[in-house]
Amino acid sequence: MTALWTTIAGCLAAVTLTASADGGEGRLWFTGAYSFSDELGGFLIRGVSGIGTKANPIVIEQEMLSASPVTLVIRVASKIRNDGPVGTFATGMLHLRIRSLNNSGIAWTEYEFELQEQLGIPSVHGDGLSFDQRRVNPENRSSDSFRIHDTDFEPNDRLVFSEGHVDPLETADFKFFITDFTPKLEFYIRQDPRIPLS
Repeated sequence: MTALWTTIAGCLAAVTLTASADGGEGRLWFTGAYSFSDELGGFLIRGVSGIGTKANPIVIEQEMLSASPVTLVIRVASKIRNDGPVGTFATGMLHLRIRSLNNSGIAWTEYEFELQEQLGIPSVHGDGLSFDQRRVNPENRSSDSFRIHDTDFEPNDRLVFSEGHVDPLETADFKFFITDFTPKLEFYIRQDPRIPLS
């Protein structure tokens, strides 16, 4: 039964409805050992897939409704086991690919991701959560729309993509690797699409 559930969760995105901060209905999407939610508002998740390995990353298809910052909620939907098989257990190692549709009506000139263990508070060095902070080689971080990515590990865990742009109704693709050596049941990714200065 466990193997059957793992197969179903890994292949299909099961959707449930939750209350969102803007008064609408947020959605909870399951894939691999995690769930993903747009419940805090400002954007819509359109689909999820994958298990979180480098060969089969978790892919989040989302639509950004404005150029304001939004926060993606990630929760463990299985058991935490650092040495367990990825997709069956939450291991604290997660390859993510975010495909973000710009439906804000304004071009983006940069895009920032910030990890948070507590909502609204940037992750710090000592909490174990980072964008693969121990690896100097940035092979696990890339975008099809921005040439440069800068990591800011101290005092916060941020990843900023720049030198590019995403026009309205275009989609930007971002890939990165999240590591958490003390895995938590819930964490957050704040996303900030930046627009040209007037």
